[in-house]
Amino acid sequence: MAGAAHAEVTDKSAAGFEVTQKATIAAPAAKVYAALLTPSAWWNKDHSWSGNAANLSIDLATGCFCETLPKGFVRHMTVVFADGATTLRLFGGLGPMQFTGASGHLAYVLKPAGDKTELTLTYDVGGYAKGGLADKWAAPVDGVLGEAVGRLKTYVETGKPD
Repeated sequence: MAGAAHAEVTDKSAAGFEVTQKATIAAPAAKVYAALLTPSAWWNKDHSWSGNAANLSIDLATGCFCETLPKGFVRHMTVVFADGATTLRLFGGLGPMQFTGASGHLAYVLKPAGDKTELTLTYDVGGYAKGGLADKWAAPVDGVLGEAVGRLKTYVETGKPD
């Protein structure tokens, strides 16, 4: 997946950080948007609580980006805006950030570009995390989200996440 996405920590301070991921996906925006709503097809199982990406889902009716667990569930994020075409925004703390006072705003913005789609993901994170937030969390979060965008791109273009 080298070269699949452009990634960087675009801002960092004592209060938090922002990561940005950009990718050009060889598919129309409607196909990319539909894929965003099915994380079970492209999210890495290693970045799930259950170890099985098939347990991940986004339910627009309840606003839940959730994962089914053997004896319960985890709400990874809450959908706060979905226009059905170009923008999906979620709020919450991904992964181990759920053990901290940190949370953030994750936005996927799709821009049609001929027969391709320009995807821009931003995740703005703020709050309290013992030992610091930006210095400890920005790079790992950027890495996980960069991999996710790469897997999404590969899934949309080939039908396989990697």
